[in-house]
Amino acid sequence: MVWLVMVIWSVAVLQQAEGDRKAVETGLLRMLGLEKRPRAVPSLTVPEDMLQLYKQQTGLDLDTPFLPLPGRMTRSANTVRRFTHSGKGDDRRKQRNDRFRLFFNVSEVPKNEKVTAAELKLTVLGGEFAQRVLVHDIVRPGVKGKRPPLLRLLDSSKISRKEGGAVTLDVLPAAERWALHPKQNHGLLIEVTTKKGARPQKPSKLRIKRDLNGHSLLLYLDDGKIRQPNLEQILSRTKRAQSSKKQRRKDGRDICRRHALYVDFKDVGWDDWIVAPPGYDAYYCYGDCPFPLADHLNSTNHAVVQTLVHSVNPSVVPKACCVPTQLSSISMLYVDDENIVLKNYQDMVVEGCGCR
Repeated sequence: MVWLVMVIWSVAVLQQAEGDRKAVETGLLRMLGLEKRPRAVPSLTVPEDMLQLYKQQTGLDLDTPFLPLPGRMTRSANTVRRFTHSGKGDDRRKQRNDRFRLFFNVSEVPKNEKVTAAELKLTVLGGEFAQRVLVHDIVRPGVKGKRPPLLRLLDSSKISRKEGGAVTLDVLPAAERWALHPKQNHGLLIEVTTKKGARPQKPSKLRIKRDLNGHSLLLYLDDGKIRQPNLEQILSRTKRAQSSKKQRRKDGRDICRRHALYVDFKDVGWDDWIVAPPGYDAYYCYGDCPFPLADHLNSTNHAVVQTLVHSVNPSVVPKACCVPTQLSSISMLYVDDENIVLKNYQDMVVEGCGCR
């Protein structure tokens, strides 16, 4: 009988632990702006352009939750979502070398995320002829034998490099329209012309890669959760490591300071969908706020008064607390189904501690 009680108790403990783990995971996902755990695709390869965006963002000296990308009007964006051609309306028998359609399923973009910029990236193959590529928004698809499609020219670019590369086109008007009217997303029409305006007839002269999955759409989004910093905060947000030199009182208690805390995504079972970083130094604040408060404890006037009153009458008011006084952002690159997402999260790393 005793062993049965022990088994039941063990099962109850495990169920409680599992429930606690799920509760913690749910809380963390909500903090990251995710309704559920993203579904990872083991065979999915993270494209180089997203890796470069991540490296560029993490290499900044100035801490910012926004995406300050040179040459891009991303405005208040703190998220980048990458989509590939979904294959809708893809009929290989009717494809032409100079004119084809791309469709990106952006219906899963959260409603709270506002599009601030949108880029279409086409893979360009080397060739000897100068050409121009045009991208149109298919406002209304055509009906064979009845009416042609209604198109709106979004952007164009000249391609003449023999070595090939990538062409980036601005498709923001289309992305904004899809966000307002998801059912009116009929895709983009890509058109290639030669220097004189004639359409190339031979596939060997076409310089746009025919593998449609090699092209991508990048949406830059603002999730509305970033607080606009004031001038003082901007000037003080240079990334720096605070000294963690131990300071002790004569009675052996630690003075308020920053302590090490490393969050390893593998330990919480998130390494299957988080590409980078593998973890990060979050740090935490802990320690005593003694009377009188020293200048290096970065205290407010209110904390000084509170500490003074506490020293006279401890029963009236508690001591000031050791809390974060300066926080910085981190960038996270993760896989969500077959899409790649780069997102900046504000106030994730403790940069300074003080008594408040």
